[in-house]
Amino acid sequence: MTGHVPSLRELAARGIPFALIARDGATVEVLTGDVVDVGLLADIPLTDAAGTPREVLALVPFRQVTERGFVCHDDGAPLRCLVVGERALIPRDDALAQLPAEPVPLSDAGFDIPDEAYADIVRRVIADEIGRGEGANFVIRRDFTAGVDVDPAIAALTWFRALLEYERGAYWTFAIVTPGHIAVGASPEAHVSAQDGVVTMNPISGTFRHPAGGATAETLTEFLESTKETEELFMVVDEELKMMSAVCSDGGRITGPHLKEMSRLTHTEYVLRGRSRLDPRDILRETMFAPTVTGSPMQNACTVIARHETTPRGYYSGVAALFTPRADPAAGDPSHDLDAPILIRTAYLQDGRLRVPVGATLVRHSDPYGEVGETHGKAAGVLGAIGAIALDAPAVLPPPVVDEDAVVDEDAPAAEPRRLAEDPAIAALLGSRNARLASFWLNPQGPDGAGPFAGRSALVVDAEDRFTTMLAHQLRHLGLDVEIAPWNEVTDDRIDAAELVVSGPGPGDPRDPSSPRMRRMQEVVARRRSAGRPLLAVCLSHQILADSLGIELAPLAAPHQGLQKTVDLFGMPASIGFYNTFTARVPAGTARVGDTEVAADAEGAVYGLRGPGYASVQGHLESILSRDGMTTLERLVSHALTPTGA
Repeated sequence: MTGHVPSLRELAARGIPFALIARDGATVEVLTGDVVDVGLLADIPLTDAAGTPREVLALVPFRQVTERGFVCHDDGAPLRCLVVGERALIPRDDALAQLPAEPVPLSDAGFDIPDEAYADIVRRVIADEIGRGEGANFVIRRDFTAGVDVDPAIAALTWFRALLEYERGAYWTFAIVTPGHIAVGASPEAHVSAQDGVVTMNPISGTFRHPAGGATAETLTEFLESTKETEELFMVVDEELKMMSAVCSDGGRITGPHLKEMSRLTHTEYVLRGRSRLDPRDILRETMFAPTVTGSPMQNACTVIARHETTPRGYYSGVAALFTPRADPAAGDPSHDLDAPILIRTAYLQDGRLRVPVGATLVRHSDPYGEVGETHGKAAGVLGAIGAIALDAPAVLPPPVVDEDAVVDEDAPAAEPRRLAEDPAIAALLGSRNARLASFWLNPQGPDGAGPFAGRSALVVDAEDRFTTMLAHQLRHLGLDVEIAPWNEVTDDRIDAAELVVSGPGPGDPRDPSSPRMRRMQEVVARRRSAGRPLLAVCLSHQILADSLGIELAPLAAPHQGLQKTVDLFGMPASIGFYNTFTARVPAGTARVGDTEVAADAEGAVYGLRGPGYASVQGHLESILSRDGMTTLERLVSHALTPTGA
């Protein structure tokens, strides 16, 4: 509803719950209304008692991942809804004129986890989690905290003013002020949006901290050529495509990469789009939360976060979700659009304490002190952007344990926009990344069901890695009718009755006898082989199949997480993406084990197996890194569906 909204200072003085949102660079949306806390996303009150749609802004905390069965440290942070009663749109300059500008002093400022302790956490995650096959990447946070002795609403307005005046490139610049909870930020990343049936996700990764004087093509080139930064982005795109394939009938298509240029930082990003008729609350549930702030695979990332972060996340890595009624939805279409940025680059104020959570994405190439420096840079970016000053320290942040040239000079004025993406060399460097990617996800995919296996069906068993949603989407494009079943829910009867079983990937050590998941996946593979029924085994399940054939399993010297390799699969080269820490290994030169064909490299690492009615592959044919994924998938499915081989 549009109506009279008090001035911004009056909102603060009267204690009215409100939200300020700048999305277009020219105006500020002012929302006021009642606050309602609910337990589940399904409880977000999108209609009134009479069933009339209404606008709602929801602050969704990280703890909502429990709705998907994932673990977390539960701090009881509420799923807070501002049910919008009034909204107004005011010009940006008018908003700036109403907002306070006096800097908010900070006291007792510093990180909750010291640099060396955080570096030790990084080392443990690389060795104990990535090194043992628990996942490809994980985001571990720490918090910069400080005391604030200013009226909380005035502090929020002051920080919002600084962001509105000086920050550029943000997807949302916002201040959300409700009783006991304040959030002010400039999020660069739209986690998920749904408008007129089109779902969009915006994976962003890599953080280039601008040197004093601003970024240049030369300094940016070094960042864009970084193996770590490139691999981070590809891995989060894979992870978000898993989500898109779960909520969109067409799986999702990639465009990009692009530069996200902000005042003090530059990121790289892709945009994913697909179509869905799901309720936006269901879309939000299926996409909790962004891998850029959690890790991959998502379920295990939550477990790793709980092991290595000692305190709850609150709203960090959650979303601010604006549900807006659609003007005239068609029958069967959702009643609301959704716009949900990730809650990063955000300052929280509660009980007189400022908290700025920041995380680093840890991958196999991570340098512990480099990740320490990344958290410093991110915290400095937020604090500098909101104009924070410290009373009891010579600087808001102590120097990180990294090369000083990499530290942002937060006292320097924000550089003028430089549109580095328009530089021909930068554009060419960005564009060259797509040469490594699968055309299936870059190009229009066409309808499902018309492929070479039309009329046939498959059951995909999910071993806690939602790569299975992407795999199922590709199988549908090959013509198969596909269902997905979690490992702990699928019955023996379903396994036995399925025309084709695709035993899927998952994290962990395939040799772990204490894991119920490993034991069940071993049973799935064994039942299909003993019955002589068609089976395709992928990644973890490939290793389980190899073990059942008496082939040795061993950890790799260095994990293959987000690694693209061209390998020989039964006489044909295939460019495939790998996410594995363990491998099956045979003596060099081995071509067969019993009646099973073996595809292995010169050192004996096994990339594929083929036998009567079964086939397997170590890599992820569904990954964006698998340029030959669809061709190879068709070959292996064809073999599995022909009991005597083909």
